[in-house]
Amino acid sequence: MILPPWEGRVNVLEVISPHTEQPIAQVTAAEPADVDAAVGAARAAFDTGPWSRTEPAERIDAIRRLADGYDKRRAEMADVITAEIGAPITFAQRAQVGLPAMMMRAFCDLAERHRWQENRPGFFGGEVLVRKQPVGVVAAIVPWNMPQFLIVSKLVPALLAGCPVVLKPAPESPLDALLLAEMINEIGLPPGVVSVLPGGAAIGEQLVGHPGVDKVSFTGSTAAGRAVAAVCGANLTRVGLELGGKSAAIVLDDAAPEKVAAGVRSASLSNSGQICNALTRVLVPEQRHDEYVDALAAEMAGIRVGDPSDPATQMGPLVSQRQRQRVCNYIDVGQSEGARMVLGGTEPPDGLDRGWYVRPTLFAAADNSMRIAREEIFGPVITVVPYRDEDDALSIANDSDYGLAGSVWSADTERALVIAGRVRTGTLGINQGYTMDPFAPFGGVKGSGYGRELGPEGIDGYLDTMSIAVAPNA
Repeated sequence: MILPPWEGRVNVLEVISPHTEQPIAQVTAAEPADVDAAVGAARAAFDTGPWSRTEPAERIDAIRRLADGYDKRRAEMADVITAEIGAPITFAQRAQVGLPAMMMRAFCDLAERHRWQENRPGFFGGEVLVRKQPVGVVAAIVPWNMPQFLIVSKLVPALLAGCPVVLKPAPESPLDALLLAEMINEIGLPPGVVSVLPGGAAIGEQLVGHPGVDKVSFTGSTAAGRAVAAVCGANLTRVGLELGGKSAAIVLDDAAPEKVAAGVRSASLSNSGQICNALTRVLVPEQRHDEYVDALAAEMAGIRVGDPSDPATQMGPLVSQRQRQRVCNYIDVGQSEGARMVLGGTEPPDGLDRGWYVRPTLFAAADNSMRIAREEIFGPVITVVPYRDEDDALSIANDSDYGLAGSVWSADTERALVIAGRVRTGTLGINQGYTMDPFAPFGGVKGSGYGRELGPEGIDGYLDTMSIAVAPNA
């Protein structure tokens, strides 16, 4: 069941363009009764409906049909995402939409190879049948920064596992979720299998605490994740949390500055830095500090900031006025703490007097105790921290409340792998920012959450394991 617009409601979400600061759409907001209705429909779909009892091949076929429909509307989806969150249109086409389209089929490939059932010889004789069963009704709550990627990484594995899903998109980005809902309607899933509830924090809180929900899959800030975990713990509801990050790029002394600068720019400043696994701390050997800073400054100075609908734009605005103010506050903090601001600042980029824009900003000679090196800024701000030797670099990298991603840069891959094995993080790249590969698990440790998405582990997150012991023949 995709919940349609509710006639006669007074609660609406107003979607504001980050580029023009003007309203571009109004969406009817869900109310508490809608949460009950959606969860009730999902509960019926799981307990008595056909979806949880279908064969995996039937579910895979449905998702492949969804992927076919998605491909036909990729351009439309990219335009919607650019309009609602300000992602540059080329980035929207390539990553915001291209990745989800690819992931749908990749998840289907994984599901075709998944071990849904296996027979094992029992220790006491006879055999044990180990069967993977859908966990139940899933509440999926996603933020605004990579909305389709995050929706697909939860929705598709859950559906392939046989779980009905109630999806709550962020209030800043409901339009892409509703467009996806149209596509889902077209493939004819049974009633109650998918519902979409646009709404604010109160709707999310009700959904997380709803007794009809069997699992919550949440992506958002660490502070919000703690609150979600507390509610789920009290209710014994299964939960997966993908939270914040302050990922470190460890640059070894044999890494080429220009290569590091280009890679860090891509991994840190795409989507205006509004990416949870962005490499926002760049750790460089102190004897080569200025070389790496100069290379980063040259790379960042060439970024074209402007209208996100212009294909020539490389960086668009931040999603909201509140987010812009938050990032500017951190820039002020960095200067007050004594870090050297190499470029950027809080003044709007040239020629952009309207819109929630922030200049790409680079801090150098920072200390890891500074707030700009410890707290998630979620904007186009990179902080360079010098280190003495490899042990010092590892100490700095691991001295963080977060552990979502990271990278090691070196001309010697084996050397980089040794260092990588000592970083406490969930995901890590060698000579690249972490690539979100749909065949590989993604997730964090420490304050970055727990559980994994993507890969076969992403499907397992929506499955329970059931053991059936069969007595030996007399």
